[in-house]
Amino acid sequence: MSDLARQGGLKPKAAARPAKVVVPQFQPAGQSIERLCVEHGLKMTGQRRVIARVLSEAEDHPDVEELYRRAVQLDAHISIATVYRTVRLFEEKGILHRRDFGNGRSRYEPTDHGQHHHLIDVETGHVLEFKNAEHEKLIRSIAEQLGFDLISMRLELFGKRRAP
Repeated sequence: MSDLARQGGLKPKAAARPAKVVVPQFQPAGQSIERLCVEHGLKMTGQRRVIARVLSEAEDHPDVEELYRRAVQLDAHISIATVYRTVRLFEEKGILHRRDFGNGRSRYEPTDHGQHHHLIDVETGHVLEFKNAEHEKLIRSIAEQLGFDLISMRLELFGKRRAP
């Protein structure tokens, strides 16, 4: 029993059937990062367009160094400093979310990815995105029981893949 349950803050429930976990098939953001940049009034230089394109086409959660490796393949004149400045600017404008999955490097994903959570393989660093309606319902219920209006939620699970 949790401390909250012992304190009477939460009532334990009978074990229920596990809820279905959905692994969303997110589509690359296409031109949405560039569109968001324009909507936020950012001047879109050629190098910013390349970085926006790389981010839009990413199907993973790249760190700045990986973004740089991909961007320099499209424009050899982009510097790592430009990538750092651009990512920081996109984050400040609410275009990117910065994520820390425990390896000491911030990784990034578009803010228009929709509500989802992450399961991180601690051995490979692979990040699996998932949704679970029952989990989200439970989190909202906990916040309500504790007297809070939930404004945001984030779940990051860390694990090792089981041997077959």
